[in-house]
Amino acid sequence: MSTPRTGGSGGSAGPGVRDRRRGRPRGAPPPQPVALALAVGAGDFADLARHGLFGGLSYRSYLRRVAVQLRALRGHGLEVHLRMLDPVDYEEYCEALGFAPGDAAARVAYAADPELAGEPFVYAGQRLTALLPELADDHRARVRISIAMAALLTAVGEGPPGERRLVAAMRHAVEVQLAVAAGAGDGFHLLTLRCHGPADGEELASATDVRVERGRSAAGGRDAEAFCVTLAAGLAVGGSGAMVLHGDPAAPGGQTARGWALRRGRLRPMTVREVLDELADDVGRGLPFPPAVVPLPGFPLPAPPSAEGGRPGEGRSRPPGDPVGDQPGGRPGERPGGRPDDRPPGGGQPGGRPSGEPPFGDGGGPLV
Repeated sequence: MSTPRTGGSGGSAGPGVRDRRRGRPRGAPPPQPVALALAVGAGDFADLARHGLFGGLSYRSYLRRVAVQLRALRGHGLEVHLRMLDPVDYEEYCEALGFAPGDAAARVAYAADPELAGEPFVYAGQRLTALLPELADDHRARVRISIAMAALLTAVGEGPPGERRLVAAMRHAVEVQLAVAAGAGDGFHLLTLRCHGPADGEELASATDVRVERGRSAAGGRDAEAFCVTLAAGLAVGGSGAMVLHGDPAAPGGQTARGWALRRGRLRPMTVREVLDELADDVGRGLPFPPAVVPLPGFPLPAPPSAEGGRPGEGRSRPPGDPVGDQPGGRPGERPGGRPDDRPPGGGQPGGRPSGEPPFGDGGGPLV
């Protein structure tokens, strides 16, 4: 692997003086990030090896080479952007763009795909034992973002009115998440969401951790991003479903659970009975019933934006014990028993690079 060429000349205080740590002149623009796509599991590696991507290496040898290259790139001061090399997604990507899957250029293009949903996954020096599971989780969250974003864009429509509705829907979803965190209290909680469209719509599902310390919520990762887009889509399509806040199991007094029913683009606080029914429904979907859980009513959340895409209403979350949240109401709508294929439409590649995010080149060549 070659290091970036810096060039330049000059005296000890001139512009050609090199930054010894980075190997480039002071004041020069930083080098382009390096984009790499990694096979995460042995099964994925075997499927991809059929295309001759790894030059006959065993999976163990491949991982050793990956670790060496990542350390070398980071040691040269290069920012490394990673994505999971998913066999099915990669093959569909190559078919859509006319690449041969065994070509090195195909893998480089896939790694640096500007249509990849969300911000890049930046390598931070983790060991592979921690990095590979994180990368797999990141990939699954990106797929959820793509699916939810497709539903959201369809719901809000096109043109300037659609753009205003899109901004309003995302703003409202963020406000809802912040209000839930504010009412959750200190601890490590789990927020789940399931919803589907009004007429045999595709089911959308997401979950994210909610960590609150001393009354302040910690910044979320890719799962929080996926949850926000999924919530915005669920509200925009006007379908039905449920959102449940599973409290910290280690909290004094035991674990609590609060819920909100989603109907026609609005979240309504559930009653205690409805929360219990929703937890029982989760058991039917294969999830365990939380032991000794204390069901509590949901609390009011910010009002949705107007039909014209204006600012949401002024309603804000009330204290979790507020009796207003325990008013009777209907059950959330029925949901299909299982999810459809968890791949985004249109070639199977997560799409939707945020506006203004520059594409990034490979710079270091593919791993072999």
